[in-house]
Amino acid sequence: MPEIKIVTEVAGRVCALPVEIGRSVGDGDDIVFVEAMKMEIPVASPAAGRLKSILVSLDDVVAEGQVLAIIET
Repeated sequence: MPEIKIVTEVAGRVCALPVEIGRSVGDGDDIVFVEAMKMEIPVASPAAGRLKSILVSLDDVVAEGQVLAIIET
């Protein structure tokens, strides 16, 4: 199965992980929320599939362009 990496477009702190590994996700579903500039910014899935792995934990500080999760399509 092809894998798609989900990356953040902003640097900040991981403040929510609403989807569990193994769950199905739809195109545009929010996978991770990153707090930046006092706002919670959703990082959405670019395609439908199954969440294979989450590479960050709550309160981790992430950089712009960092891979946060991987989905299988």
